[in-house]
Amino acid sequence: MTIHHLALAADWDSARAAGEYRISTLGRTLEEEGFIHCSRDLRQLRGVHTAFYGHVTEPLLVLDIDPAGLDVRVENGFPHLYGPLPLAAVTAVRPYTP
Repeated sequence: MTIHHLALAADWDSARAAGEYRISTLGRTLEEEGFIHCSRDLRQLRGVHTAFYGHVTEPLLVLDIDPAGLDVRVENGFPHLYGPLPLAAVTAVRPYTP
């Protein structure tokens, strides 16, 4: 199983330099939200884009995540990652095209 996270390209670049990703969703950190928002499929990801990122003009990326060994809990139908996202758990990164 793979889960997905929508990320600003700049946030992903910062995470690569820091060694882990700590952004929950647009403008909210892991510390502020308590978890990192994820999607179980691309349909959910499109809904997240519409609800939170529709106005964003910066490049967006889809992070494909292998949740094995991570503290992922499904809440209200969405996977939430409790804790930082290790770079090694990201199996693919690709541009998001709405």
